[in-house]
Amino acid sequence: MDPPKFKPKLPYSINFKNISTDPPKTQGFCTFKPLPPAEAQEERHFLDLIALPETPLVPTPLSLEQMSHPANSTFTILPKSGGGEWHVGDQLEVLIKMFDFQGHAKKTGGDFLVAALHSKGLGAGVTGRVVDHLNGSYSALFPLLWEGSTRVEVILLHTSEAVTVLRMLNIERPDRVIFKGVFRSGSVSETTVCNVCLPPSNQSQCNYTDLHTGDPWFCYKPQKLSCEARVSHRKTGYKYQGIKNEKEKLFQKGVNLKVYIKASGPDSVTVLPQTGDAQEINLNNPVRVGPFMILDNANNFVLTYRIHGLPLRMVSIPASKERYVANELDGLIGGTNTVVVLSVWAHFSTFPFELFIRRMQSIRRAVVRLLDRAPGTLVVIRTGNVQTVRQSGMMNNSDWYVYQINLVLRAMFKGLNVQWIDAWGMVLAHDLAHNLHPPPPIIKNMVNVLLSYICPKK
Repeated sequence: MDPPKFKPKLPYSINFKNISTDPPKTQGFCTFKPLPPAEAQEERHFLDLIALPETPLVPTPLSLEQMSHPANSTFTILPKSGGGEWHVGDQLEVLIKMFDFQGHAKKTGGDFLVAALHSKGLGAGVTGRVVDHLNGSYSALFPLLWEGSTRVEVILLHTSEAVTVLRMLNIERPDRVIFKGVFRSGSVSETTVCNVCLPPSNQSQCNYTDLHTGDPWFCYKPQKLSCEARVSHRKTGYKYQGIKNEKEKLFQKGVNLKVYIKASGPDSVTVLPQTGDAQEINLNNPVRVGPFMILDNANNFVLTYRIHGLPLRMVSIPASKERYVANELDGLIGGTNTVVVLSVWAHFSTFPFELFIRRMQSIRRAVVRLLDRAPGTLVVIRTGNVQTVRQSGMMNNSDWYVYQINLVLRAMFKGLNVQWIDAWGMVLAHDLAHNLHPPPPIIKNMVNVLLSYICPKK
C-alpha cells in the first residue's frame, strides 16, 4: 500500500461539527491566550477526545467500599467468533468485569486499564485495545501475531476515582514542579520562581513568551535586577510530592494502583499457524540538554540532538540553550536525506492539557511548513510510555497523564505524512519492568523501528 499523499492543508480543514469555540471552563489559576476560531475548535475537539466518562464524585470522607477492587475483578477469554481454533491473524477478545471491595459488580466505567499478550518463549508481546462499555465491563482486543502459547495480562493502573483526582491536580496545582530562573549581573545574583503560569501575586512578572511560537513562560521579577538579566533555568524539586490527605487511599500499590487482574478461567491460548495465504505483519553542553552531535564520515551522516523548550525538568539549563521545537524545525532545509524524530511528552504531565495541545499545534504547523517546502523529509514521532509506579511521584508522573497525551498526539498528526514509534505499546508489551527511561533492549527495538522507516526492506 502506498503511503498517504501529503496534504498540507488537511489539519485545518477538519470539520468539527457542534464543537464550542468557548475556552474550556477550568477552576485553576492557569489561563491561556484566546486562539483563532479554527484552532479553538480543534483544541476543544482534543479536550473532548480525552474527556472522562461520567463517574461519581470522590466522596468525603473517602471510603473504598464502592470503588473498583482488582482482587475481586476478573477477565475472561471469549471463544473465537464462529468457533474453532485460534490462528495467526485472528483477533482475540477478552471481557473484563470490575467489582468493588464488597464484591458487587460495578455499574460505571472510567477505570484506567491496560492489557497485553506475552510469549515468554519467543520474547514477543503486543498490547490490546481496551474499550470501556461505561457499565463496569470492558473489552480488550488483541491481534494474534505469532504461533504457540500466548498469555493474557490485564492491569488496573488507576480506578476511575483516582483518575478524577489526577485530572483535577493539573487544573488546580499546575505549579507542582518547582522551576527557578537565575538572574545575574556582575556580582549580583537573584533567583525567582518561574512557570508556564504563576499563582496570583502582587509581585511583578517577567514575560518570556516566545515571540515566534507564542509558547508562554513567566518568572517573578527579581528585586534588584532586570528581566533581561536572566541567565539560566532549572528545576529544583516538587511541591505536593505525595497526596497528603485521605485521597492517598486511591493510590495504594498492590491494592488499587497498577495491580494485575486475575483470569476467571484460562489466561492463555494456543495459536496455530495461519491458514491460507501468508500475511507480512505490520562542545561541553549541559548533560541531557545538548545540543549534541555525532559525525560519521565513513557513512556520510550527521546526527544532532536538542532538548525541547520550556517547561524542562532539568536541574539547570542556561537560558541561551533554550530552544522550542517549532523554531528548530523552521531552521531545517529538509529533504530526502533528512530525518526528524520528535519526542515531546513527559515534562507536560503536570499542566492543564491545553498547554500540551497548544504546544503540539505550534509544532504541527512547523511540521506542515517543513513537509510543504521539502516533502521528502521523514518525520517520526515517538509516543510516551508507561513508567515505574511510585506513590510519591504519582501526582506528577502518572501513566494516565501519558495516555491522554498520546491520544492528543495521535489525533493531532492524523492525516499528515508522519511515522510513529509506539513506545507505549513497546514498553507495555515487553516483560521488562516499566520505566520512564526504558532499558536497552526496548531502546534497541525502538531504534530498529526507526531504521525500518529510514531504510525500508525492498
